[in-house]
Amino acid sequence: METTNARSPTLQTVLMVEKFIEEKSGGFKKTQVFKNLPKKVMWQTFQVIMGYLESINKIGYDNEGFVVYIWNPNLGKKYKDKIELR
Repeated sequence: METTNARSPTLQTVLMVEKFIEEKSGGFKKTQVFKNLPKKVMWQTFQVIMGYLESINKIGYDNEGFVVYIWNPNLGKKYKDKIELR
């Protein structure tokens, strides 16, 4: 994830984008997500956030380019609690 010439997002901004994507999963393509966020974000900052969310496997893209929220907290908790994985 390259951040050259991009502003670093605040945690609040990252969480806002993540929540929006989770609530609207599969409903918008990347540019549409950007245009429909509850608060305006600079495009470069948005790009950094999207790259981050993709790199930690919270979002993905379907074959038509729609942004999909793929994180499953219940599955994560299930594996986190396994003694043999500690």
